Amino acid sequence: MVIGQPRERGRGGLRLALAGCAIAGLLVGCSPTQTATNANPAPPTTARSATTPASAAPSATAPTPPRQAVTTPADLSHSPSVALIELDALAIKGRAPMTGYSRAQFGPAWPSIAGCDERNDTLRRDLTEITLDGGCEVTSGTLVSPYSATTIHFVRGPHSADVQIDHVVALGDAWQTGAQSWTPAQREAFANDPAELLAVDAHSNEQKGDADAASWLPSNKAFRCAYVSLQVTIKDRYRLWVTQAEHDAIAGILGRCAGTAGPTTRATATPATPAAATSVPTSVPTPVPPPQPASTAPATSATPITPITPIAKDYVTPGAFCSTAGATGVSKTGKAEVCTTTATDTRLRWRGA
Repeated sequence: MVIGQPRERGRGGLRLALAGCAIAGLLVGCSPTQTATNANPAPPTTARSATTPASAAPSATAPTPPRQAVTTPADLSHSPSVALIELDALAIKGRAPMTGYSRAQFGPAWPSIAGCDERNDTLRRDLTEITLDGGCEVTSGTLVSPYSATTIHFVRGPHSADVQIDHVVALGDAWQTGAQSWTPAQREAFANDPAELLAVDAHSNEQKGDADAASWLPSNKAFRCAYVSLQVTIKDRYRLWVTQAEHDAIAGILGRCAGTAGPTTRATATPATPAAATSVPTSVPTPVPPPQPASTAPATSATPITPITPIAKDYVTPGAFCSTAGATGVSKTGKAEVCTTTATDTRLRWRGA
């Protein structure tokens, strides 16, 4: 994870706008009672770097209404029960060394595609009451940070860094759990995956750094279930591994989320009451004929346990870029998707059919 403005790095991505209650939906997600996603990414298209003015006044024209979001991280995260299944499928290994790591290993900062960049796409998706300059650059808006539940009134200028873009799975963490073996194009695609990006408050972003779930969790406890579910979804998709401590921390949180079965307790057997002693008969009992062998009946086979069908690894990601217009696919939630453009976004993306 990169701190401050350099933290917000990525590549042109989704033109997403958050409807007024989307972040509220993130914040109200399942909450634990205690403290405490997999095809290889396709190489991204090479694009020129975006240049964002240090300060720009809000547009003098009427505010541009937000576009309907194609997808949000909340749409891509799975229920705690599904996340637990995905977590158990992740490899558990020790951390690889940080040797050779730098932010540049994951591509340039905010390259522009078709006139916009992923930083502004994420701001437009996660902020409400936004104003735009030129149809792309977000000049103002309101953020309720999912990490801290604090409200920030964003205005582009000297205090732009009050709102930062976080990589849900920190880039340093990804580097140590499998990403260093990827190609540069794969790492750049990972760093600019919309599901991997969240607009958050600067304090939380800087406090998190490159930590995993074993070392850092959002102070907003109501978001922790959604947060670790997102991390599992992303690590499952990119075949990243987890450490033992990370696995245990995530499993503990998911196990306390609404929608997951609580721990079962084995019933304690009640000791039988000793039978009263009986007197030994004085008379010799009548001999009883020996028991005849019981007829051999075919054994009744136990009801077979239906195995869990492995989760397929060839789902498409709603809102992600695609290359063949008219191609169809299915998301992990079972929704039909088609590779197409819209009147407001000329880039081919997976969109609801």
